[in-house]
Amino acid sequence: MGQEYEHEHEHSHDHAYCHAHGLPHSHGHVHENQKAVVNRLSRAIGHLEKVRRMVEEGCDCSEVLIQLAAVRSALDSTGRVILKDHLRHCMVDAVAAGDTDAIDDLCQAIDKFVK
Repeated sequence: MGQEYEHEHEHSHDHAYCHAHGLPHSHGHVHENQKAVVNRLSRAIGHLEKVRRMVEEGCDCSEVLIQLAAVRSALDSTGRVILKDHLRHCMVDAVAAGDTDAIDDLCQAIDKFVK
């Protein structure tokens, strides 16, 4: 597929990429990195399930903390992928459409993400 197809995307408001401002979008929401995000989330879920099992089984606290660090790393990595994708696509579209609310929403989301 050509370069122009690679950057096309669509939104659907039933996933984590939804905008908080609730305004209708001028574009859909299936991103080029959606599969990577889903895979990273699955990895984080797997790590978290392992943490729960470790706690239930009374595993060493140090081992539990190491596994929790893996969960945090997987979530941070997922957030970076989503943020980059959002900047490259959604924000470009929002700026082109003059949607300053989208910029404010992104700033609020970044504040919450980096806390």
